[in-house]
Amino acid sequence: MTRRYGFGQRSVPRAGGALLLGFALFFSIATAPVLTARTEKPVLHGRSWVAITGKPLAATAGARIFLQGGNAVDASCAMLAAVCTMYDVLSWGGETQALIYNPRTGKVVGVNALGVAPAGATPAFYKSRGYAYPPSTGPLSAVTPGTPGGLIVMLAEFGTMSLEQVLAPAMEMAGGYPVEKEFTDRLKVKRNRDLILSWPDSKKVFLPREGDLPPEPGEVFSQPDLLDTLRKLVEAERSALAAGRSRGEALQAAYDRFYRGDIARELVRGTKELGGLIGLEDLDAWRVRLEEPVVTNYRGIDVYKLTSWVQGPVMLQALNMLENFDLKSMGHNSAAYIHTIYQVMNLAFADRDFYYGDPYFPPEEPLRGLLSKDYARERLKRIDPGRNDPDAGPGDPYPFQGEKNPFRGLLEGWQQTRRLAGKGPSVTASDAIEPSLPSGTTSIQAADKEGWVVSVTPSGAWVPCVIAGRTGVGLSQRAQSFVLDAAENPFNVIAPGKRPRATLTPGLALKDGLPYLSFAVQGGDTQDQNLLQFFLNMVEFGMNVQEACEAPNITSYQMRDSFDLHEIAPGKLDLNESVPPEVRKALEVLGYKISVKKRTSGPINAVFFDRKHGTFWGGSSNYGEDYGLAW
Repeated sequence: MTRRYGFGQRSVPRAGGALLLGFALFFSIATAPVLTARTEKPVLHGRSWVAITGKPLAATAGARIFLQGGNAVDASCAMLAAVCTMYDVLSWGGETQALIYNPRTGKVVGVNALGVAPAGATPAFYKSRGYAYPPSTGPLSAVTPGTPGGLIVMLAEFGTMSLEQVLAPAMEMAGGYPVEKEFTDRLKVKRNRDLILSWPDSKKVFLPREGDLPPEPGEVFSQPDLLDTLRKLVEAERSALAAGRSRGEALQAAYDRFYRGDIARELVRGTKELGGLIGLEDLDAWRVRLEEPVVTNYRGIDVYKLTSWVQGPVMLQALNMLENFDLKSMGHNSAAYIHTIYQVMNLAFADRDFYYGDPYFPPEEPLRGLLSKDYARERLKRIDPGRNDPDAGPGDPYPFQGEKNPFRGLLEGWQQTRRLAGKGPSVTASDAIEPSLPSGTTSIQAADKEGWVVSVTPSGAWVPCVIAGRTGVGLSQRAQSFVLDAAENPFNVIAPGKRPRATLTPGLALKDGLPYLSFAVQGGDTQDQNLLQFFLNMVEFGMNVQEACEAPNITSYQMRDSFDLHEIAPGKLDLNESVPPEVRKALEVLGYKISVKKRTSGPINAVFFDRKHGTFWGGSSNYGEDYGLAW
């Protein structure tokens, strides 16, 4: 099932004995840390609704919609609008990815509102300017805005309220809200400030005080241009309704004003003035798609993820491999457990790096093979229980869907494409790909008593971003996730109209056909690492949702980073400070390069569905500003 909006068009057993014995012998003296049930945040208990996202004010926006009678989709749209207005590591010109459980059909639907490369965005174009990859910032990193369209389509298909109602909190904030320190601190970073100063409309928004200074924490921060853009969307809806048009037609009118009307014209003017490529034809041709997500079953639980235009299938591939191990007997965060998780993630991410891309562009991704349980068992043969494999590369899933691999030659030369390259200052892999956990994306979780469930990971247009003319809309930097050479990934080479393979990956799980768990996280390439471990924390180790959000995870960097110069750091491993010295030593013997950190678990937001009592359990990470409310 795929629905394509223009606005309204539709087309819509265990591991082998030898391997387990090897793990058992090697790790016989590596003990696991003692788990504690104490959490820094309490579980959120609700009966009618739950709303969780990256900012307290935005969670309040969702609560306001619930209290006005909206459903979980309406509340999610309000939270999405609010976090974009607050620049919670994204803004209005970014992209929206969602999974929605529809209680009327019992189905999970995927929302694909990721922008596309504009006309002229070709490998030859970027190479002629000295780039090894599209740049990480500036007008040439921009894809078409996806979030406005994604929000409107979600609301039209699954919501109950008007656009005016769900945008009301964001419009109030655009008129002025007391800004938080996390945002103002980002504006003070020298690199960010220097870039912002080079883009006049960005400077006007982000550095409004005398001396080109950012607002102070607690100062009322207003965005008149953005407020004007949001008013235009509401005006288009209002005018259509006044003319006797239906709710859907009125939402279509707002959509058209953004992508085909005066907002589009000003966005294009402002972008091209700075040397960007986005044109009116790019905005007009772009579509939101409603899709059938991919799914795998792990110990009786159906886990849903978005398909190959994001990294979501990575988690499903990892689960297919991990169900062949007795993880519980290894012990949480024991050396055996950490090594197993790391090696499985190596294999799944290597497949991502070579085989994932936009499914609406040829060649067709071999997803049937990649998600085959037989392929998972074949991949496990690559794991060495006594050593990290720094050269773990992609496998060949084609035989597992009855086909011959057309890219066998590229696959054999793939390791030679692992290099540090790009335009700009030289940098080491370990320094370049070190993420800051609160940055990169936000997440939205909502559920209601009618049974609607929404899991969203919106992103793009984070600070520093180009503001497009007088729209107040920041542009996404997602083009940097493309490659320019088919030898690196024949499915993800930049082309006009194509979506980059992004990292954004909400999750939803059903048990016995009903919602069991809804979950998402910030963090770029770390997202499916964190979500995999969060899920296992609950399913294998019996944690409640808040314990699972806060529990210490590991982070691997042995994949091709999806940003900037696409580096890789084999064997690099972040451990939580709670991991005992004897476990660290055992891992060092295996060849891992360990960094010890205080926070390694988020920010994860999630909802667990308590079928016994008919209630919600909400979890919100103790890292960052993520916050939830329930009733």
